[in-house]
Amino acid sequence: MSRRRTHIAMIGIPAVSHLLPSVEIIRELVARGHRVTYANDPAVTDLVTATGAQFVPYDSTLPVADHDWPDDPIAAMGVFLDDAVAALPQLRAAYDHDRADLYLYDIGSFAARALAEAHQRPIVQLSPTYVAWNGYEQDVAAQLWELPGATAYRAKFAAWLAGNGATTTDVDAFSGRPARALALIPRAMQPHADRVDNDVVTFVGPCFGERADQGGWTPPTGTEKVLLISLGSAYTRQPEFYRQCLAAFGDLSGWHVVLQVGKHTDPAELGRIPGNVEVHPWVAQLAILERADAFVTHAGMGGSSEGLFTGTPMIAVPQAVDQFTNADRLVELGVARRIDTSDATAATLREALLALTTDAEVTRRCAALRTAARAEGGTSRAADLIEALLP
Repeated sequence: MSRRRTHIAMIGIPAVSHLLPSVEIIRELVARGHRVTYANDPAVTDLVTATGAQFVPYDSTLPVADHDWPDDPIAAMGVFLDDAVAALPQLRAAYDHDRADLYLYDIGSFAARALAEAHQRPIVQLSPTYVAWNGYEQDVAAQLWELPGATAYRAKFAAWLAGNGATTTDVDAFSGRPARALALIPRAMQPHADRVDNDVVTFVGPCFGERADQGGWTPPTGTEKVLLISLGSAYTRQPEFYRQCLAAFGDLSGWHVVLQVGKHTDPAELGRIPGNVEVHPWVAQLAILERADAFVTHAGMGGSSEGLFTGTPMIAVPQAVDQFTNADRLVELGVARRIDTSDATAATLREALLALTTDAEVTRRCAALRTAARAEGGTSRAADLIEALLP
């Protein structure tokens, strides 16, 4: 129990892949005796209230329900800016008369930083993915600003900053340079980790808890090896890919397979389900990975981090956004094979599985990275660092 009860506000977005990496930190802060409020869209009410935090609703405009994100990167950035413009008045209505002592926020919530700066309170970004490094603007951002629509986007962002009470008015600094950040990923996944400002960013690694609400998992009696297949929560409408997985791993001697297909795929579309395969819309992923011998993943940052945390060899089948970069990083780390969806045939999938799980060097690399990820401190260290910043 903390010696001093304070008000900590978390402001997030309703994307499950952004919410789950930090929920255990929120749960821990509540357990330490802080009053924690959590602002998010009503669509994720249950996930938030399960932590013990007080839910503060606001209506988000992000297309998380149907995942209808623009392909154009500038348009996609515009979606987040539009959400911030719509969210900030709602957050002001909730917090102007109930100001937090400290604000936490997701990388996708620009409105949160504007609110905290207007309230003159400390703010900490909880990043579920990699962060900017020294030279990021020249390495990456400069290319974005040359794309069509970038000038108009920057002008709109600057105008919004000028009128919302934020003290940071430079678009690049506001959107990409937090005053303080906790990176909730293994440092091994961070590009140019040696160029990250350690005075601003602390890598605390994956922040897990007991996840009792998700249930456990026990392999069937006599199981020799376990394979988990999951494309996460967003890009799961892939029935042909799942059929290829069934052909690759179904009835494979010694292997039990857990296949998560999400809510958009009917198992009836997959044809015959082999006897060594169980199919579910959602599974207790971490509980299975603790027992798994291999993991077929879309290489989202959450899945990639869980694979490193459990020391599980991975077949990375990226679907969108940062997953391609993540997949390549896992390959560089020596713990994965990348197979693009168009190349994911039964033959290539099976060959990758057998090669990964019989390679002594892959086993060694998985074990070393598992140790490193667990040493970063996780949930308790994150909570300690947040408490140290309380005024």
